[in-house]
Amino acid sequence: MAFLRLVETIACDRIECREKLSGVIAMAWAGRAGYSPAFPEEGGMKVRALWRLAMEPDPRCVARFGWNFGWKGMQAVRHFERRLRQGRYFPAFLFVSLTNACNLECQGCWVTPSSPAREMDSGTLDNVIRESRRYGGSFFGLLGGEPLLYRGLFDVIGRHPECYFLLFTNGTLLSGEMARRMRALGNVSPLVSIEGMEKVSDLRRGGAGVFPRALEGLEHCRRNRLVTGVATSVCRSNFAELVSEAFLDFLVGRGVHYIWYYIYRPVGPRPTPELALSAEEVRKLRRFIVEMRCRKPILIIDAYWDHEGRALCPAATGIGHHISPDGFVEPCPPLQLSKDPIGDGKGMGPRIENSEFLRDFRAVAASATRGCVILDRPDLVVQLAERHGAVDSSGRGTVIREMQSLCPCASHQHEGPPIPEKSLAYRLAKKYWFFGFGAYG
Repeated sequence: MAFLRLVETIACDRIECREKLSGVIAMAWAGRAGYSPAFPEEGGMKVRALWRLAMEPDPRCVARFGWNFGWKGMQAVRHFERRLRQGRYFPAFLFVSLTNACNLECQGCWVTPSSPAREMDSGTLDNVIRESRRYGGSFFGLLGGEPLLYRGLFDVIGRHPECYFLLFTNGTLLSGEMARRMRALGNVSPLVSIEGMEKVSDLRRGGAGVFPRALEGLEHCRRNRLVTGVATSVCRSNFAELVSEAFLDFLVGRGVHYIWYYIYRPVGPRPTPELALSAEEVRKLRRFIVEMRCRKPILIIDAYWDHEGRALCPAATGIGHHISPDGFVEPCPPLQLSKDPIGDGKGMGPRIENSEFLRDFRAVAASATRGCVILDRPDLVVQLAERHGAVDSSGRGTVIREMQSLCPCASHQHEGPPIPEKSLAYRLAKKYWFFGFGAYG
């Protein structure tokens, strides 16, 4: 904490320290990446992206992002790798659904709201965070439903200043007051979901006026100088709008610092499988991501391909799992089957480490496909659940029937040769920090 306060103090001197630090970053990247003859555009774009991230948000938010998420995140992966060598599993990152309450009804959503809402007790959430910290974890993705409907959300975040939180929100409830609270906390980044431009967004979200309300939420983030991201679930109806240079330019103009592209998965009570991408579209998406990383001043995140462009599933590697509002540990958010309730969260660590269900899931998923097992082999998910007597952790009681009715769809294990990363920065980050871990032999 003393070091973090020092970093924040230095970062707050905008005229001297921030500009010098940004200059050092710029020169370093210009020297390391900017003069690559194969990719002459990359260095300039990386400098611009890093400059935006260093200069646009509040310096305190930048400091917390760099220390709590960047440095501590790398250390969490190192702890994770050390456990793997010992034959032990506990994820480096945890994703936690705080509530099943939501103000929208999206196509393909796996969450079904209830009355009253199912919410994780704040004490349990505190215990989940503390238990993960014992294993070296410091990063948490907070999901819903809509997490901004969770009572005491910012109180919990404030009680754990040593951690970093990524807030997955539809943005329609993101007020100026909430953005100011996030700025004061410093250790949280809003990830606003954009599911298409105005017409497509309303159809995808099942409501009217969703797109302008999400943009209003982004504007509150920009005015309060937050480290801000956008997430989009790429499907057939929004592919042309969102997989485009114009959309990335639009986000940069709105003050967005990173975008997370992920592939639409037809799950839940309204799966809408006709929106699933074709194999050709998946390949186009991959190529677009690789090219734009070298050409746009925005960080582009994906969790589907390694540095060589080979498909993988983060849950199959064991680097991340999900906890439902009722406290069930699930392989990933859309796969709502579990054998592992965590109770009050105090014994969560051994529960996950010793879970035969999660261990079998990782083995089955990795041996069946490098893509998403839900998309490629939903039948294996059903068999896995039946073999372990897994419970339906959705609250609907219909997940097995939903999985049985799914037909295989194209996943990120696309046809054709892999499309490797062109960007040196992304190649190094993926190779040495985030992906692989020997899950696929």
